Amino acid sequence: MITWALFIPACFALNCAPGPNNMLVFSNAARLGLLPALAGGMGRMPAFVILIAVTIVGLGAVLATSAFAFTLVKLAGAAYLIYVGIRFLRHARALATSQSGDVALRALMRRDFFIAIGNPKAIAIFTAFFPQFIDPAMAAQPQLIKMGIVFLLLEVLAVLAYALGGTLLGKALKSARVFVNLNRFVGGALILSGASMAFSRQ
Repeated sequence: MITWALFIPACFALNCAPGPNNMLVFSNAARLGLLPALAGGMGRMPAFVILIAVTIVGLGAVLATSAFAFTLVKLAGAAYLIYVGIRFLRHARALATSQSGDVALRALMRRDFFIAIGNPKAIAIFTAFFPQFIDPAMAAQPQLIKMGIVFLLLEVLAVLAYALGGTLLGKALKSARVFVNLNRFVGGALILSGASMAFSRQ
C-alpha cells in the first residue's frame, strides 16, 4: 500500500519547485491576471498525463537507459526554453503593456505544454521518484496510476499558488518598468534553465 503520508508532502514539494513552468505561470499572472495564468498553467496537464502514461508502460525506462534518446529529448527541451526566454527578452516592453484580452489562452497553454513535455527531468521524476513508494507485494501499475492522479491534483494546487502569488505582485506593482524587468528576469531565467539542461549530464 502506498504510504500517502510520505508521498503527498514529498510530491507537493516537487510540484512547487520554481521550475520554468511555474515561473511562467507567475509571470503570466503578474502581467495578465489570475484566470489567464491559471488557464495557461493547465497546458502542462496533458503533457504530464503523457509522461505518466509513458512511465507506466515502461518507456520511461528506455529514456532512462538510452543516452541517445535522453539527449535528444533534453536538447529539444533546452532549445525550446532558450527560444521562449529570448522572446521574453526581445519583447519585454510589449509584454509589459499587454492585457489579458490581447493574449490567446490557447497560446499560453501551448507554451506551457511544450515546456513541460520537453523537460526530461519530469520523466526522471516519474521513473525515479514514484517507484520509491511502490509496495512490491502489490501490482505496480495500479499504484503508479494512483500516484499519477495525485501528482496531477497537486500540480493544479501548485499552479494556483504561483498564479495567486503573481496576481498579488501584479496588483501591488503597477509600474510598467517593473513588468519589463520581470519579463527580462523570466527570460533570462528560462535561457539559463535551457542552457543548464543542455549541458547537464543527467
